[in-house]
Amino acid sequence: MHAPIGNFDSATPAPDCLDELTRPVADAVRHWRGSTPADQILYVDTDPQWADTAVFVEHYGRELLEQSANCVVVTGKRGGGSTLAACVVLSTTRVDVNGAVRRHLGARKASFAPMDTATGETGMEYGGITPIGLPGDWPVLVDPAVVDLPYVLVGSGRRRGKLLVPGKAFAELPGAAVLEGLGVA
Repeated sequence: MHAPIGNFDSATPAPDCLDELTRPVADAVRHWRGSTPADQILYVDTDPQWADTAVFVEHYGRELLEQSANCVVVTGKRGGGSTLAACVVLSTTRVDVNGAVRRHLGARKASFAPMDTATGETGMEYGGITPIGLPGDWPVLVDPAVVDLPYVLVGSGRRRGKLLVPGKAFAELPGAAVLEGLGVA
């Protein structure tokens, strides 16, 4: 199958290649619910040597810079408690952690989660964390610009491989909230 974005050798419906995904991502695809059919979520094999964004878009297509999203794990703290959440923004923007995220979580302080926490709590590899397959009780904050794209390139749970996901599917993930101002230039 031809990939709808980027210059990839091929794209495979995610339900047909569950072995290429981490367990939480494979489970989420296996039990997918939403108006977007699971077979519209596509897996593309990518070489980890091209993982850096600048090198990645040079190799797989410059248009991907505007069609890629990053998923970052943040921690919101209030009193003695903390909340882990995921933020999904276009790769050309950064997450407004101390503004939009902190306010949405009702936290006194918000920050990026340490790498060990992010990988340990998600079951995914650092540099490949994706919003698909996150713990069900996590808030998943999504910038509207991500939802508005026909297809978005995101991690697959591993550093090797990526997912191509219809933008509207991000708004239907468990715990999803589309949050204006989440991604800032």
